[in-house]
Amino acid sequence: EMTTPITADQVEQFHRDGFLVVDSLFSPEETRRILEVAHTDPEIAAEAKENENFEGNGVTTRLVYRPTLGDNAYSAVASSRRLVGPMEQIYSSPMNHYYTLNMLKDPGTGGWEWHQDYGYHYKEFFYPHFISVMVALEPATKENGCLRVVKGSNQLGRLEHSSLGSQLIANRSRVDLALEQMEEVHCELSAGAVLYFDGNVLHASHPNHSQISRWSLVIAYAPTSNIWVREEESTLTKVTPLDDEQLEEAIRRHEAAVGS
Repeated sequence: EMTTPITADQVEQFHRDGFLVVDSLFSPEETRRILEVAHTDPEIAAEAKENENFEGNGVTTRLVYRPTLGDNAYSAVASSRRLVGPMEQIYSSPMNHYYTLNMLKDPGTGGWEWHQDYGYHYKEFFYPHFISVMVALEPATKENGCLRVVKGSNQLGRLEHSSLGSQLIANRSRVDLALEQMEEVHCELSAGAVLYFDGNVLHASHPNHSQISRWSLVIAYAPTSNIWVREEESTLTKVTPLDDEQLEEAIRRHEAAVGS
């Protein structure tokens, strides 16, 4: 049984630093199979969008946006007790799934300027209790543009954001001050490791200038105690956590469906 609920120290660390890395949450074998499914999944090939996150330099960020949970390996990961358990501890609440992104960071793509996810989702949620989770399907390194976070920047509250290309960026003078006052951490991850990061933590990534791809899942959640404030109907789904056996079955079904 691989499930290791996080310790009280880790919960405290998350609230203090705004992020937490949990190594080996998924096994090398599970990770390899999910990556293989993603590589052979016709939906991924058909739905990949190119995000222009920098002005005029021709580098795009490829991703697939999924607002709902379905019967597939990615949703099973997003609903797995192994992944969701730590968030239930952090917020003392069941969790709502908001969206899943398949991040397809091939060589020569990618990059995000400094921003907070709550900078994007302030319009949807009353409280800044919002969390994003990166599941590394391949190793994330400095060389291939791993996520960078500003440790403790979740304590700043939501910064002003403005548009740049197809992304929102946090106020540059505040970001400069944060980088002066706080530590920038490169979140290098091995395949199967998971990075939990707070909705108000500043984060960014460089384009992938290496020859090595860095595919991942980035899944966004809010505790069920958070209030949806947008007039449009909520797209949130309450997560019913899946045990390891159900996760395995879902991966197997998806493998059969795509013939991987």
